[in-house]
Amino acid sequence: MLHFISFGSGSSGNCSLIFSEKEGILIDAGIGVRILKKHLKNYGLNISNIRSILVTHDHADHVKSVGSVSKDYHIPVYATRKVHEGIEENWCVRTKIPQDMSLVAEKGRPFHVGGFTITAFEVPHDSKDNVGYCIEAEGVTFVLMTDIGHFTDEMLEYVGRANYLVIEADYEKAMLEAGPYPEELKRRIQSSLGHTSNFDCGQVLAHYATPALKGVWLCHLSDTNNQPELAEKTVKQVLRASGIVAGNDPGADFTLNALHRKLPTGVFGLK
Repeated sequence: MLHFISFGSGSSGNCSLIFSEKEGILIDAGIGVRILKKHLKNYGLNISNIRSILVTHDHADHVKSVGSVSKDYHIPVYATRKVHEGIEENWCVRTKIPQDMSLVAEKGRPFHVGGFTITAFEVPHDSKDNVGYCIEAEGVTFVLMTDIGHFTDEMLEYVGRANYLVIEADYEKAMLEAGPYPEELKRRIQSSLGHTSNFDCGQVLAHYATPALKGVWLCHLSDTNNQPELAEKTVKQVLRASGIVAGNDPGADFTLNALHRKLPTGVFGLK
């Protein structure tokens, strides 16, 4: 059976793992190497079983340790060409990805890592480039999309395909607008290349989730402009207005959980 765990989700660092009994795939490496190794050890997981690292985009909170992890443990890193360029230029990534470990993920073209079939798809954001990933294995379709400026038709199709979905719910609009951020930053966050609000996340789920969806995790919650309980509440309210019940109670249409920002969340079984 497949499993999913998040080691951190938010501006302090993003990193998660989808894995089977034999192998796993790390998605982003925005937390420190020591912290990652500690979490893996605490959960009885072996870094030697990680077959690859998938990178969504080149911002520091997603790639800070990608070069170190790749170099120290000889793990290939998949990203688009532009994301690889961004990593090379990012001064926060002190150890760069070894050239022989740097592999290209082309949008819309499936590739295979062990027993996983992976497809990258475009996600609008103000980075060099940004992609989400659809990962298929053992009859399960797992989709991750984060740092979402706006939703494209292709992204909505992947929402509809997912059995399990990690999706951004970065901010609560009222908190952002009343909060301490400069107006320019508030505009950037709410722009078509910024981030997704709790309400917009709920709207997408309400309109495009299908009965195939079993579980949703809200990711990349802002430290300043959101709270886990508020994110879950807003999304659930939007869904309920469309007759959809989300949560962990018996009879819910699918589970819904906000990922911890700085601590692990999981392990979740994907079946």
